[in-house]
Amino acid sequence: MKHILVTGGKGQLAQCIKKSAEGLKGYRFTYVDFDELDITKKTDVEHFFDENTPHWCINCAAYTAVDKAESEHNLAKRVNTLGAKYLAEASKKHGAVFVQISTDFVFDGKQGSPYNETDEPIPLSIYGSTKLEGEHAVAQTLPEHFIIRTSWLYSEYGHNFLKTMLRLGDEREKLNVVCDQIGTPTYARDLAIVVLNLIISGSKAYGTYHFSNEGVASWYDFAQAIFDESATKVKVSPIKSEAFPQPAKRPAYSVMDKSKIKEDLKIEIPYWRDSLKKALDGLTNNRK
Repeated sequence: MKHILVTGGKGQLAQCIKKSAEGLKGYRFTYVDFDELDITKKTDVEHFFDENTPHWCINCAAYTAVDKAESEHNLAKRVNTLGAKYLAEASKKHGAVFVQISTDFVFDGKQGSPYNETDEPIPLSIYGSTKLEGEHAVAQTLPEHFIIRTSWLYSEYGHNFLKTMLRLGDEREKLNVVCDQIGTPTYARDLAIVVLNLIISGSKAYGTYHFSNEGVASWYDFAQAIFDESATKVKVSPIKSEAFPQPAKRPAYSVMDKSKIKEDLKIEIPYWRDSLKKALDGLTNNRK
């Protein structure tokens, strides 16, 4: 039986993997969060791997507070860079395949056309730079790795844009949402299925991949779609980023080219609004 270790076990992607893996035979999944495994402590990681010997390690753990990272550089680096490095080193020692989840924020957004895996990353924020350093640490440590960059992740679980908009839509009559940051919303369940397919297929097409849902949107478009699909009555007004200043700079355009993952892994990717409907259905079912 294959043993799969999933870090960041209480986060939305790990929870989506757990939900999607229900009933999957021949695999044993272990989900750990900070209180069970502190990935920033090398000796803790080594001891955990010695005791549990996973065949795969899926690193969903990350410091994702983009704005707070600007003032908590050391903590972001420990989690996003050193944590990834320690997990990769332990995976190499035990012969485990390693999957690192990364971000579109490794790009500066100035290209103006979809980014592919060979485009030069130029992060604008501490969050983006520490995630990129984590990528480098993984790639330099072991060849048996997958790095999957994703964007605008949301789901029924955890804290994310979808759930924030639904909450604000219930509380307010009007909202302002930035319209000049362009990317693609990604349903975490769709990404979870891709990760599980890597494991089930035993893929050896190692390397860096881009994955998001299909299509292009601004945060304003995303918010409006959430309210339209959920029949929430709230007036949404588009504003420019300069009217909503934040400590961390965001890429103005971070749409990713997914040709490589579709070709190498033989997958079809859903359109973002179709996946949004599934997420909203999931939230409705969770409330019942």
